[in-house]
Amino acid sequence: MHEFSQINTELGNRFAQHLSAINRDVLPTETKTLWRDIAVRYNETQRAYHTLRHVRQLFEQFEQIVSHLHKPHLIALALYYHDVIYHPIRSDNELKSAEYAVDQLKGYLNDEQCRYIYALILMTATHQLSELTDDDKRSDAAYLLDTDLSILGTPWPEYERYTRAVRQEYAHISVIDYRIGRVTVLQKLLAHPKLYLTSYYYERLEQQARENMEREISLLCAS
Repeated sequence: MHEFSQINTELGNRFAQHLSAINRDVLPTETKTLWRDIAVRYNETQRAYHTLRHVRQLFEQFEQIVSHLHKPHLIALALYYHDVIYHPIRSDNELKSAEYAVDQLKGYLNDEQCRYIYALILMTATHQLSELTDDDKRSDAAYLLDTDLSILGTPWPEYERYTRAVRQEYAHISVIDYRIGRVTVLQKLLAHPKLYLTSYYYERLEQQARENMEREISLLCAS
């Protein structure tokens, strides 16, 4: 409980800073209300991986790549909202998260900013860049998508904890069906010529991520 409170406070303060950097007129009471809604959703009982711990891990990555970003505050807001709607039995979580983000932020961001955040969150469904024509936006989007996949390139013990948490979220799925579905997901990722879109993440995490996923497939197939 203490850890949750600490993460909640840390991420809530950071959220307020990013939103205030975009809109100086936003009131502290408004940011607190927005953050409370986010935190409540990330603390829902059906979550084991897609929690505030996941968001904190993303912001640990964010700190490492923020100097590469053109619009860091918008990327930060997209990170906060990208999994705000999450139900393992649904296939439209990213769409619903994007819609929720725009609904919550439209009073504080302009239309272009809202459209960009909407597009960023939708891209996390496929981890492929959409038809963004602006080079700066494409670059920032690539970093966001790579950040979201950074867990795949962590050392095996951390990756293994991630896999256990994902399995917990799909506890309603039988062992056999989960194994088939998970292997399919991993094989689709491995089929991409490059998992990571930026040279920063490709050079640091690509090899480890592929080794982790191949190891997980072997374990799933052997069980």
